Amino acid sequence: MRTFGRRIIIRQGVISKYRIKLVLVIACLWTIIDTGVYLFRFYRDYIDDVELPFAMQAWAVLALRFGLIFFICLAMAYLLIYQLKQFVRNMPLWLSLLIKSIILVAAAFLLNFILHFTYIWLIEKEPLTTEIGQSYYNIFQTSLFVSQMIRWLIIFLITILIIEVNEKYSPGVFLDILAGRYITPKIEKRTIMFIDLVDSTTIAEELGHKKYFRFIRDFIYFISVGLLENDGQIYQYVGDEVVVSWVVKKPNANRKCLQALLDCKRMLQRNKNYFKKQYGIVPEFRAGIHTGEITIGEIGVIKKDLAMSGDTMNTAARLRSATSEFNQKVIISKDFAAQTNLKNWEPIPLGLVDLKGKESAMELYALKF
Repeated sequence: MRTFGRRIIIRQGVISKYRIKLVLVIACLWTIIDTGVYLFRFYRDYIDDVELPFAMQAWAVLALRFGLIFFICLAMAYLLIYQLKQFVRNMPLWLSLLIKSIILVAAAFLLNFILHFTYIWLIEKEPLTTEIGQSYYNIFQTSLFVSQMIRWLIIFLITILIIEVNEKYSPGVFLDILAGRYITPKIEKRTIMFIDLVDSTTIAEELGHKKYFRFIRDFIYFISVGLLENDGQIYQYVGDEVVVSWVVKKPNANRKCLQALLDCKRMLQRNKNYFKKQYGIVPEFRAGIHTGEITIGEIGVIKKDLAMSGDTMNTAARLRSATSEFNQKVIISKDFAAQTNLKNWEPIPLGLVDLKGKESAMELYALKF
């Protein structure tokens, strides 16, 4: 993978599975939509005794068309999710939409070209030099073709926008919002992690505003990959800080939380040469982790979003701040430790600690990794 023209090393896992699933879902939906429109037009004109090109004389014709559509849609979905996504990563949204749409419409043009001429050659068995062949060739350039292009353009734009919205909320969360799950606030038990950059002020002064922003963008990108690889739901980006959660009732939630720390560290280490070359600094992170109940629901009027609140959020933030005071990279609460297998982590007891904003002291542990 490349960022700013440089190769970046990432481990494919959950993100890869998510993208493969997305490609398959998109290809299936596009194929179903196109086939549905085709059947509607055929039966509409069949009732009126008007024969359209590609009249479905047999199931074999429909199967051939369906197979071609699915194969080409699969290729276009791959192009959208894997190739174009990285190509337009650093472009404004409007330009990203424009470029993606133009390229995909060009691909749709190819799709229609293949469909039309496959029918002429394989079904009608007519070369373009004959009268029938020429008639189909002329249809390819008429309003039917134009309407198909417009339809595909609309489908592409809707697909791209849905993907953008889905990724804004973290994969899977958008479906919960679409279903209205959080219109009424709900109480859920989650593990919350606050993770941010070590020595951010010093690094900002050394790099300057613009270069520091690029540095932060790369840092957060790698951290996010490590978190998402382990099913973390990214709640917020605040400066150099990432707030992420795991639903405790899901299998191995806390184990995945700890594995995410390891993966984040490995991601940064594997790409240390990139950071040294670009910025002269290899970033490190610190994190605070706490498990407890949070309230989650939709807020906002013009701009709606999911909001999490509660003592669990505040405590996790305080634990992240405490890492500086105790000179530790990761601090966890007793509540998290009690529900997690820490056999391979060698937790270091920090005793009872008075955290800012807390009425009573909390038992904390530091993790070495």
